[in-house]
Amino acid sequence: MPHTVLLAEDDRAIRNALERALTLEGYEVTAVADGVEALAQAHRSRPDVLVLDVMMPGIDGLQVCRVLRAEGDRTPVLMLTALVETADRIAGLDAGADDYVVKPFDVEEVFARLRALLRRAAPAPEPDGGPTAEQPPKPQPPGRFVEAAGLRMDPQARRAWRGERELELTRTEFELLELLLRNAGVVLDHATIYDRIWGYDFGPGSKNLAVYVGYLRRKLDQPGAPQLIHTVRGVGYVLRED
Repeated sequence: MPHTVLLAEDDRAIRNALERALTLEGYEVTAVADGVEALAQAHRSRPDVLVLDVMMPGIDGLQVCRVLRAEGDRTPVLMLTALVETADRIAGLDAGADDYVVKPFDVEEVFARLRALLRRAAPAPEPDGGPTAEQPPKPQPPGRFVEAAGLRMDPQARRAWRGERELELTRTEFELLELLLRNAGVVLDHATIYDRIWGYDFGPGSKNLAVYVGYLRRKLDQPGAPQLIHTVRGVGYVLRED
């Protein structure tokens, strides 16, 4: 079955062009012109992924994302934005978006980001074919936590703590932190992180990774405690407690 995409974009030319490109790529697309229609459609039939323009009349893309997240809907969200300031991108992440593309964009970049979001959203296959009514899920084994530098993560439950404080992380933030935590003390270069998290290297001009690292630091850091994510200039990032 083709993946389903709900596209909300008020610019008719962009909406029609992107709908056509996604359809040719093999997606089943529902395209709407504003946030009100996007919410109504999402409630009627949950898509596999949403592509939301940030700036739309009435209810904008950020508000659509906030409403869905408040309802417990974890469908991956890719934001389309003409706003290039870091604060604007952070606003999208804070609303619960998983990724963003800055206009004007290359449609191949949109495809790459959608593939990455869908891969990460796909449930892990059960080796025994999955739980059934007669075969309930098995209890989680002990020692499932990943720990280093005062951080603790439960990848299966997708929960993370610094000390006793639980961290509220988006999907991408969680996966980035997990990658750094599993490689604590190891400097990971930009290309490796892009490949592992997004499945695509967006090139030296991309600020995508820096934005996510900055936002993750804001959630991790606390007064009187050491910074955990360090920048190694010209190389990448490392998680360690100095």
